[in-house]
Amino acid sequence: MIPGSFDYVRPSSLDEAVTALRDAGDEGKVIAGGQSLLPLLRLRLAYPEVLVDVGSVPELHGVRDEGSSLLVGAMTTHYEVMRDPLIREYAPLVAAATSTVADPAVRHRGTFGGSLAHADPAGDLPAVAVAMDAVFVTSSREIPAGEFFSDYLTSALEPDEVLVGVRLPKAYAGWGFHYEKFHRTAQAWAIVGVACLVERSNGGITGARIGLTNMGSRPVRASAVEDAVAGGAADREAFRAAAENAADGTSPPSDLHGSAEYRRHLAQVLTARALSKAAGA
Repeated sequence: MIPGSFDYVRPSSLDEAVTALRDAGDEGKVIAGGQSLLPLLRLRLAYPEVLVDVGSVPELHGVRDEGSSLLVGAMTTHYEVMRDPLIREYAPLVAAATSTVADPAVRHRGTFGGSLAHADPAGDLPAVAVAMDAVFVTSSREIPAGEFFSDYLTSALEPDEVLVGVRLPKAYAGWGFHYEKFHRTAQAWAIVGVACLVERSNGGITGARIGLTNMGSRPVRASAVEDAVAGGAADREAFRAAAENAADGTSPPSDLHGSAEYRRHLAQVLTARALSKAAGA
């Protein structure tokens, strides 16, 4: 299908982008890499009157070291994130999950911030952001990851607000990590995914952070599993027992790819697997 008509604006600064969105009101939409928005436009599931292309805003590009955290610019592509030495050193879970996003063509064009702002619970990166307690930096405020994802394809961003970047804490740099994803084909959305961070000490688990993909209308933390493994042994039997709680408090969808019951089962299996791989068990 052909998208509806719209005006196109390409600002060269953050202030210009905010002004353009404010002038457009509820009829404006930010476009970054376009890998999520363009299909919606073609299907006429989205029909903004104004598209604000933020690709020329310099503040939105690159990865910066901020001491205790990294700031990943919203326009940094998936490919750049995967290869960035700071990401690999201090946030390797982000690099691992990003490498599973769609296919190489999408990863070269799609952006880190665009994928997160799209707020699709089946996307790979929202669960990672929630697991890591990332902070979303916008043109006007900072939003913790736990408050950023409001509902299906809905974030806390206001109509005139631009996502500048995502702050990733370095606190988990030495933790074991793994992103486990079940999908039909390499390019498909995750039926269920698990973003896992594990801290080991003296053969046991001292801490865990687990985010779940596609287990509700927004990414969720598997808090019951985190509590169950903390202070316990780093072995597969313990992880399998703890993972029985993986679906607690979730509301997975039922669709052509799997029922809610099937997704709950997958969450248990994949969480146990992710814990084992993250812990090296």
